[in-house]
Amino acid sequence: MLSLNNLQSSKKKKTKRVGRGSASSGDYSGKGMKGQKSRSGVSGLKKRGMKSWLMKVPKSRGFTSPHKPKENVNLDDLNNNFLDGNEVTPFILQTKGLVDDYRRGVKILGDGKLKKKLIIKVHGVSASAKEAITKAGGSIELIKKVKPVKPPYKA
Repeated sequence: MLSLNNLQSSKKKKTKRVGRGSASSGDYSGKGMKGQKSRSGVSGLKKRGMKSWLMKVPKSRGFTSPHKPKENVNLDDLNNNFLDGNEVTPFILQTKGLVDDYRRGVKILGDGKLKKKLIIKVHGVSASAKEAITKAGGSIELIKKVKPVKPPYKA
């Protein structure tokens, strides 16, 4: 039961904000004088016995591109989801569930057979898909991926 004789103090000492300029904590910003610990960019993990742990952890190698690849659609998908003479655009492909995000760009690949005459307007077409589409009597129009326009800088 809570009473006046067993209340605990809620006072906690604030942590020192080190390295925030000389005005906050003297000439050396609370970091002492010289040495590795006074420099910026030094992790405190090495001094806490974690160096061996850091060396054992697998590091991620290589490079991850910030540009996502184009969405791929095969000829079989077009054959199953469109009627003869239909227009195929990236937005229509997304509404039919063949593509997750049409803004990344759409490329038609030549896997399968196309038996319908389609008007295709996409960002890219493989050579085998191009041949199959023209053989079926369809047409291809390559469109450019539009980059979003940034608003002008306001002073």
